[in-house]
Amino acid sequence: MLAWNYMSHTDAPWREIGSAAEDVREVLSITTVAFLCAGILFACAILSAGAQAPSRLAESPTTSLTRKLNRAIAMAERGDPQQAMVLADALLERHPDFVPALKLKGMLLEEMGRGAEASGVYERALKLAPNDPGLLFKLAVMRLAAGDNDQAIQLFLRHLRILPRDGDALFYLAQAYHLNGQDDLALKTVRESVKSSPDNAQAWQKYGEMTCASGDNEAGMRLLLKARQLDPALEKIDLDVGTAYFNAMDFSGAVKSLSRAASQRPGDRSVLVLLASAEVKLSQWQDARTVFERILAIDKNDEDSLLGLGDCELELKQYAEAIDTLRHVLQVNPAQLQAHYYLSRAYAGLGRTAEARHEVELHQRMEQMSFAQPELGSEGNNSTWNQARQYLAEGREEEALKLFQKASQDSSATSGDPYVFVGSLYLSMGDRENALRNLRRAWEIDPGVRGAHTYAGLAALQSSDLETAGKEFQAELANDRNYLPAIAELGEVRYRQQQWAEAADLLSNSRTSNPVNLYMLCDSLFHLGKTQDAELTAEVLASHARKEPETMRALIDLLDRNGESALARRLSGNANP
Repeated sequence: MLAWNYMSHTDAPWREIGSAAEDVREVLSITTVAFLCAGILFACAILSAGAQAPSRLAESPTTSLTRKLNRAIAMAERGDPQQAMVLADALLERHPDFVPALKLKGMLLEEMGRGAEASGVYERALKLAPNDPGLLFKLAVMRLAAGDNDQAIQLFLRHLRILPRDGDALFYLAQAYHLNGQDDLALKTVRESVKSSPDNAQAWQKYGEMTCASGDNEAGMRLLLKARQLDPALEKIDLDVGTAYFNAMDFSGAVKSLSRAASQRPGDRSVLVLLASAEVKLSQWQDARTVFERILAIDKNDEDSLLGLGDCELELKQYAEAIDTLRHVLQVNPAQLQAHYYLSRAYAGLGRTAEARHEVELHQRMEQMSFAQPELGSEGNNSTWNQARQYLAEGREEEALKLFQKASQDSSATSGDPYVFVGSLYLSMGDRENALRNLRRAWEIDPGVRGAHTYAGLAALQSSDLETAGKEFQAELANDRNYLPAIAELGEVRYRQQQWAEAADLLSNSRTSNPVNLYMLCDSLFHLGKTQDAELTAEVLASHARKEPETMRALIDLLDRNGESALARRLSGNANP
């Protein structure tokens, strides 16, 4: 979907040409009359210049062509596109280079939903009339709609060389630049658009949005207010202004604008979310509660809104309601940290001290165990890693290395990192030999390269070589004692060696949220007789593994074996099938 980057907290469309054909049709219809008339004049000039007969005879074909074309246009205007197409085709059969008839045929094809054919007809017309601004504009917008931003930019630039002050063309050129990632040119071009069309409220709005997005919120605010002054009914203008106020931390101004936006767009979640956030900032708890309830009427399981509602109920001292709401949050997402903190406050408000203390301890343990290690072979940008994986599958290792080298140019990566990444990919693909070859090459290039020894240790773990795995993880930690993945994996080695105390210390210090590692930590704590810590760890594990039935079954069995049947029943009741 084609979209501007709004300055708001979520992306919102500027002109969704890719999925909204109506927008394109509206833009193209604006220039329809001029579009056809320009072609008629062009054709008449050609016919007149090329006539060799006396003037009375030379005028006759021109007049006849114009009359037939006008008849076809009248048919189209009366809602008979099929008959209009028949007349246009008849004209083109005898005069295949008659540009106005080509334009009309293209427009009729568009109305019939045959955009690809229409584009071909317009291109044919443009070859005959390469400086026709109407054709250039129409084709540029169609290219923009098709996602061909480079071609759209070139066509708009050709159009603007002929009509340099065309505000509409500048407006759409700015969008094409934006979609091409050329935001500096987009901002410059939309600025020229408002100079050319100072009464175009939509152009002022987009100028304001882009200025805010560039980091100049104050200037962007002035531009957005100008847009609203020109057209108070402009789509999403109150949301834009409210967002600018919010970003400027003028929450009162934000509430005023966003309240108007919410009344105009009562089902727009993005408006309601920002309005509720502004009201929370102003401690307007009852108003914020009402807005959160409106969001939940749209989606009863919206996690953020449930959490916000629970916060409001806490502040309003509605502790019982808050507990119900926050339990609902944990049904939606058992790993929601803040819900446990709010629950501790709600229980404390009702004098339920033991439950409040338990929620505090659980919140602290979940906060501690919050490091989510990426899966093997997916440690970086998805598109880069997927492409590299494809190269390796095709035996094109050198290209995979070059891809990672290019991706690392603008980061703090070292010269050994591409070999580490390729080693990780090979390991994820089950190719241990090539994985180790690349990992050894990585630490030959840079002995301190991060991750190489960890992946070599994982390769050893896959073959149950605990001694080698342990040495590799220790080598990693010699380079960086705080490298959490190596700490967690060394913890697994010690667990499998039944060295419970060291395993528990390592797994706890790794801050891992990986369910398998958490199971090992829980079991180690039970072996050490640290029942309370084991129970808290079991709850953390359950919050991360409720959609992993095998892990949950193993946890329930572990709890039952350690005499914690009540906790096992409670956690099994929270698990999803």
